[in-house]
Amino acid sequence: MVQKNNMICAGIDAGSRTIKIVLFDHAQSKVMASAITDQGVDQPRLAGELYDRTLRETGLDRTRVRRVVATGYGRNRVPFAHTTITEITCHACGVHHVMPDVRTIIEIGGQDSKVILIENGGRVRDFAMNDRCAAGTGRFLEIVATRMGVDLPRLSELSRDSRQPAIISGTCVVFAETEIVGLLAEGIPPADIAAGVQNAIATRVATMAGRTLAPPVCFTGGVALQVGMIRALENTLALPVRVAPEPQFTGALGAALLAGREVAGFR
Repeated sequence: MVQKNNMICAGIDAGSRTIKIVLFDHAQSKVMASAITDQGVDQPRLAGELYDRTLRETGLDRTRVRRVVATGYGRNRVPFAHTTITEITCHACGVHHVMPDVRTIIEIGGQDSKVILIENGGRVRDFAMNDRCAAGTGRFLEIVATRMGVDLPRLSELSRDSRQPAIISGTCVVFAETEIVGLLAEGIPPADIAAGVQNAIATRVATMAGRTLAPPVCFTGGVALQVGMIRALENTLALPVRVAPEPQFTGALGAALLAGREVAGFR
């Protein structure tokens, strides 16, 4: 039987590249555990295994969790979730919890990128989203890293040594990849290509944001772990860009927080 004073909730962010989970104890207002695994074709199984493993490592089982909220690309394929909430709302809630003064969120994930404007209290005022092309996403960085024979951390390190970033004019990831092959053939330094790719992604984000971007700005999502992308965004936007703590988990954190609000509302 679930104890009345039990306020443990879970947020599951089923993204296009990874699945994240956050367990949040609302009675103590703290994260109990977080975990991540690669996404795959059998998402229900992968999400369930990650959930049960995280609970087990925390000394819990499913009966101790009051509510589960799923978000992200695959949120409708998390069978044990009580409800689903869009990633826009969840990222806004998660970022506001850790950085309450933030007014603009830039979230770049594996298959899309978003600019979210939030008001006091973490409410979403407006947003723009690029979900039609991989050229402004983490997938583009993965393709470039593979083409250049490095991993993602090394790609970020390479850009630090750039003296003249390459101009990447392709607006489609397929054409941009072809352009990068040509640059490599011309002998353009890998550091300049890496910096050029990061600048191209930052420019797409800035174009998507238009004139609506308001500071303070927070960068979140898995791509926020790339130091080179932080530099590129700051240079392109001409604004300081802060990174959320554990940026790949902000969506799952927001989902867990919203799950707690739902439980409180049901009382």
